[in-house]
Order: sequence, then structure tokens, then C-alpha cells
Amino acid sequence: MNKQIYIVLGGILLLTGVLVMGYLVLSWLGLKNMGNPTGGRGPDYPYFITTEPLTIKKILVPKGTKLTYEEQFFKKGQQDELLNENKLTKIELPEGKPIDWGGVPVFMIIKFFNPEMQGYSVCADFNRSKDDRKTKFSELWQSCNNDLGVLIENTQDWSFNTKNIRDVSDCGVNFQRYFKENKERQQFLDELYKELKKVDLK
Repeated sequence: MNKQIYIVLGGILLLTGVLVMGYLVLSWLGLKNMGNPTGGRGPDYPYFITTEPLTIKKILVPKGTKLTYEEQFFKKGQQDELLNENKLTKIELPEGKPIDWGGVPVFMIIKFFNPEMQGYSVCADFNRSKDDRKTKFSELWQSCNNDLGVLIENTQDWSFNTKNIRDVSDCGVNFQRYFKENKERQQFLDELYKELKKVDLK
């Protein structure tokens, strides 16, 4: 009888040990919250802080720019070198050092989360806008007072290349191509895209 109790207890201890080890391994790999968008702390995405001006996605970014990448095995937090540009999800400019994107000061560009949508969102700081750079495009963008979503042909180019930008997908939550039944919202996005195509940065 005692031998059977020891066997059962040993089995329980072994199972508990395996479960604990499994949890620790998954936590170490940053996978314990996979599939649970509302539970626990999110993954520690790998990122790199530029130490000199660099051209990333055909954009010249200054020193101190934060480049964030997709979640990757064995790569967490700050990295010592650039990672694969194809894995880039966000460009975050240093505070007070926006880049010019279509005549608008931009402080962040974020790749669309939805893989079926080939494009990114552009975050502007209109407080830094200059009067001599204002256009109908920048005024329309500022009027919706939110991030601008654009669809592109070439995912390697996040610059203001009007030949690469094939549409404006949204301007905040109120103006989205998704609301196709709302003609007023669609017309606003149509006009925004039309004015974007007119911007000449030469």
C-alpha cells in the first residue's frame, strides 16, 4: 500500500515539475500570452536604436530612431544590431525630430497589423507644421485629426512616394474605406487621396 502511495505521489510531483518547466520555457520564449490579446504582459518585441543616420524603408531617419520588429525566437528587447528590414513593424523618430512626409512632420510610421492589408499608418505632429509647407492634402489630413492609413504597392518603401501609394485606407476611426455605405466618408477619403497625389516635394 505504501509503495502505491509513493508511486502516485511521485507521478504527481513529476507531472507538476513538467508543467512548471513548460511554463518557464514558454515564458522565456515570450509565448505564454500567445492567442490571448487581453491576458498578461505583451511580448517584448525586439528593437534597435539607430546610432547614426540611416536609410530605412527608403526613409532617411536620424540617430536615436527606434526600429521595432516582429516577435522572433531568441530575440527580445534592445538589439545590438539592425535586424531584417522585412520584419520591421514600426519606425519611431526621436522626440522633437520628426521627418517630412508629404510636407507633414511625422513622428511615427506603423505597419498594418492585418497581413491582408499592404500598408502602414502615419502619425503626424501638426503642432510642428510650417505655414510654407501647408497644402490642401495636409489641411484635409489635419481636419480629421488622426493617423493616416495608406495602402502601398512596394512594402520596402515607406517614403512619401506617390507612385507607390495606391490609396488612403483611413484617417482615424471615423473615416475608413470599410464604411463603404457612407458616401460622405468615402468622398472625403477620395479627396484626401487625390490631394496626396498632387503633392510635389521637388
